[in-house]
Amino acid sequence: MQTRQLGDSELEFTTVGLGTWAIGGGDWDFGWGPQDDKESVAAIQRALDLGVNWIDTAAIYGLGHAEEVVAKAIAGRRDQVIVATKCGLRWEEGGTTPFGQLDAASVREELEASLKRLDIDTIDLYQVHWPNPDENVEEAWNTIAKLIDEGKVRYAGVSNFTVAQLERIQKIHPVASLQPPYSMLERGVEDNLLEYCAAHNIGVIAYSPMKAGLLTGKYTREKIDALPKEDWRRGSDQFKEPLLSANLKLIEQLKPIAERNDLSTGQLAIAWVLRRPEITAAIVGARRPRQIEETVKAGDKTLPKADIEQIQALLAEHERASR
Repeated sequence: MQTRQLGDSELEFTTVGLGTWAIGGGDWDFGWGPQDDKESVAAIQRALDLGVNWIDTAAIYGLGHAEEVVAKAIAGRRDQVIVATKCGLRWEEGGTTPFGQLDAASVREELEASLKRLDIDTIDLYQVHWPNPDENVEEAWNTIAKLIDEGKVRYAGVSNFTVAQLERIQKIHPVASLQPPYSMLERGVEDNLLEYCAAHNIGVIAYSPMKAGLLTGKYTREKIDALPKEDWRRGSDQFKEPLLSANLKLIEQLKPIAERNDLSTGQLAIAWVLRRPEITAAIVGARRPRQIEETVKAGDKTLPKADIEQIQALLAEHERASR
């Protein structure tokens, strides 16, 4: 699989990386329902076998459980994988609801806990998960810069930040990467974030390129209704009316484009995100080996200009229908 340099860093990311949100399991407010750890480990190891060279996780995923699963999967293979994780979302002992906390003491505590759960000495890319609370963003970024000086972190990135917030922390320490949501159903980064990142050589790691699986084309109304009660997607606007009908119509319109490119609709969605030169890589979630075996193929696919233009027209029509 091709690789792209992450901003100004020395990290070379494969265009598709493995995301572990769902692998954390369902025992918290944003879980995906029950998950078999053996399948999770197998999915991660299969991704590495296929050439994926980075894993994105976070302390909050499964309330620490996702990081523990990653540790099992990469044991003995640390030299094959770039490990990216996140700080800034905490949970109360015995609780299941995340809350933002970005003071210096918390960032340090989270860092040490992540290193222990991941069973590694250094985190390759340490990211602020959400800029919440906003007034503590500089304090958190200063702390991560110190952790880099101490050798516990190699590079620092952020997730879900605005241009204004990026400008504030750039003055303190270089931002290696931004991790924003980006898919056919969520294109806000196109307004000014991608342009800003390109101008300042900040890598962009897109998350949810398949919009939590919706753009795979595998979710009918019946399958959505049958999602486990613990699955956060049951409450997502994109999986409910009035948006659901427009989304399902768009997916049907995308299928012929995918087919003539020898792609699934999920692969098409990933390749569409990767078409932008500002995008370093896309995070692709997988709960089973066969899922990553399918989606990883999108990492080397270049879509024809005519198909990109047709997709843009469909997205414009979809936007009008969704208002």
